[in-house]
Amino acid sequence: MSDYLLPFYAVVLGVLIASIIKSKTSWNVKLLLSFSGAFLLALTLFELLPEVYHHLEAKLTGLYIMCGILLQIVLELFSKGAEHGHVHLRKNETVFPWLLFISLCIHSFLEGFPIHEHNDMVYGVLIHKIPIATLITVFLLHSEYSKIQIAFFLLVFAVMTPLGTLISNNSTAIADYSQIINAVVIGIFFHISTTILFESSDGHKFNLSKFIAIILGVATAYII
Repeated sequence: MSDYLLPFYAVVLGVLIASIIKSKTSWNVKLLLSFSGAFLLALTLFELLPEVYHHLEAKLTGLYIMCGILLQIVLELFSKGAEHGHVHLRKNETVFPWLLFISLCIHSFLEGFPIHEHNDMVYGVLIHKIPIATLITVFLLHSEYSKIQIAFFLLVFAVMTPLGTLISNNSTAIADYSQIINAVVIGIFFHISTTILFESSDGHKFNLSKFIAIILGVATAYII
């Protein structure tokens, strides 16, 4: 049951954090984002990648992973990078951001597929979604959207990952292609996490706080 609830709770927690900080530039959120990127990348390497290569032919696995990377690039044409913390909404925007909404839902739906029993990927998704949900909520709260629109956006966003996990665990049609889908999701995770980690800091200067957050993210993923 935690496989379904934890990703949902992550969005709820992100909303609560956003209602407190009310700022898209909070350094705490930026550090959490760096930690989450390192944690997700390391957990993908430690847990998900070896399992996929064990079940699929090596070259095809690489092809599926590249397809995942390309898919995420396409999704970001519409989301403008919201999956890794870049949310671009005009302050006085009143038209509901359908392209952002749909691309985020597709991303969240797919990231639910690798989550299953005895798989720690749920924690990677959990930690990944908290800062993303926080930043998305901050931007929505600063927009001119109605409370009903904001609630609809966040509620559907919150349930998409559990929905992906539910379908993955219970659909016999999907079961035959589960490792292929997981390989595609690895590509998505690779793109998201590396973008978070390797985006340039201010003036390309070394950021000790961000470096420590990355080290802690990798170490935590290795320990669990």
